[in-house]
Amino acid sequence: MPTYVDLRGHRIWNSEWANNGEALVLLHGGLGATEDWDTYLLPAVESTHHVFGYDRTGQGRTADQLGSLHFAFQSAETIAYLEDIVKEPAHLIGWSDGGNIALMVAIQRPDLVRSIVAIGANYHYNHGGDPTPESPISDEDRAEYAMQSPDAPETLDLKVARMQGIWNSEPTLTVDDLAKVQCPALILAGDDELFSIEHTSSMYEAIPQGQLAIIPGTSHYVLKEKPELTQAVIKQFLSDLSAPITRAPVRRQNPKLF
Repeated sequence: MPTYVDLRGHRIWNSEWANNGEALVLLHGGLGATEDWDTYLLPAVESTHHVFGYDRTGQGRTADQLGSLHFAFQSAETIAYLEDIVKEPAHLIGWSDGGNIALMVAIQRPDLVRSIVAIGANYHYNHGGDPTPESPISDEDRAEYAMQSPDAPETLDLKVARMQGIWNSEPTLTVDDLAKVQCPALILAGDDELFSIEHTSSMYEAIPQGQLAIIPGTSHYVLKEKPELTQAVIKQFLSDLSAPITRAPVRRQNPKLF
């Protein structure tokens, strides 16, 4: 049952599902909420893991704080969540901003991360794609925000403007930073992403235990567009986190099987 919990003096909206294995944390997209995407992902992990999810500060049902939308704040918050709420190393599955945060946490605190699935993530704001498009706030968006957020309805416009500025200047990771990711990592994206295929590929190639999945016929909303295929890829990845053994390794230095 979702409920508010105290995280170092700030109330955050937290969800937790049945304990069926190792801890796994869902990290929603920017200006989103756990409830926006959890049902699209749970079939892949709910029966095999102890799943957690929370609305980050200033997003979903969690109230705002100064500087909350910056990636440094959000990655520090995720570290605190892992330490205080989850209380053990976890698998991280993040979509969009959530994927970026998963990578940052793995770089900063490898002891807290068992594996990563980064969906539609980018490690640098200069990602080879078009600038993040500015979309007008719909009446539906305003109604949902008024229903979910503990912040005043008029704060939505300010948050959108803040977030747009951040997306045009953050994150600023490098491939050398990504090389510090010590855990297995699945980089998953649509073939019509906001970010260039080259950017996504460079992310995969920089991570020592990286794997890459490009889902055909999908966009940044890959998980909602082809949920069964995306879930199958994620489930297979999590079922065996050992180094892949292939017949003709090029990037991976595994022994040949023939």
